[in-house]
Amino acid sequence: MSAKDAPPPLPEPLLVEVADSHTHLDLQSGTVEEALVKAAAVGVTTVVQVGCDVKGSRWAAETAAAHEHVHAAVALHPNEAPRIVLGDPDGWSRQGAREGGGDAALDEALTEIDRLAALPYVRGVGETGLDFFRTGPEGIAAQERSFRAHIEIAKRHGKALVIHDREAHADVLRVLDEEGAPERTVFHCYSGDAAMAEICAAKGYYMSFAGNVTFKNAQHLRDALAVAPLELVLVETDAPFLTPAPYRGRPNAPYLIPVTLRAMAQVRGIGENEMAEAIAVNTARAFDY
Repeated sequence: MSAKDAPPPLPEPLLVEVADSHTHLDLQSGTVEEALVKAAAVGVTTVVQVGCDVKGSRWAAETAAAHEHVHAAVALHPNEAPRIVLGDPDGWSRQGAREGGGDAALDEALTEIDRLAALPYVRGVGETGLDFFRTGPEGIAAQERSFRAHIEIAKRHGKALVIHDREAHADVLRVLDEEGAPERTVFHCYSGDAAMAEICAAKGYYMSFAGNVTFKNAQHLRDALAVAPLELVLVETDAPFLTPAPYRGRPNAPYLIPVTLRAMAQVRGIGENEMAEAIAVNTARAFDY
């Protein structure tokens, strides 16, 4: 194993227990149990496991049912919706090459997400939203239709809405305004600037910061974190992606939350315990556990 593929070392444990508000245990190496033990050893005692397609959402719900400190979020990722409707000839997603199934196939997948969203271990509907980075103009209609359906599902079941917003800020905010956002709405891996953070704050949307808040080129994220109300701030790994500096490029996992949290506390000019206490309360409130 090269140094680049090696898991980063365990950070100093946090003194206040916190939650990883967004992780993908199914994409990480090792077992769920190993990941949870390692995370708990550094004070990360709760995780929200997020589904990106029907199969992953079923897995998230089953994993949450089996582990007391795992909560599930279920959804069709914004990039999954166009693949269901139009097909995925390159097999980019984990499901391999697929034929397009049209709107009927999307409806069928959404029906299953709706069924899963009703389960008690499922605390969120997401990650859903819009992604104009990976999906071209031909996929936008399917993305938006899927996003609107997920908003309705979240509201009907009283679950948090977990938003994936990539290069689509204005449109994500527009659709939320048009549909009426659920009571608890989380911008996962917040990617906007300080001006957008003020809009989210005014609407009571939670902003979850990932390891990229530590990247040299991410001053706009630190500026957003500086103005976001502390009671609306969450922390996440989005593991195995977005590993915080100085481990960028190596595999991420929930046990690395302390690295990001300490960087966030510095941006806010507060102690790590104060940051952790706020995040612990906020995550439990956002996901109603």
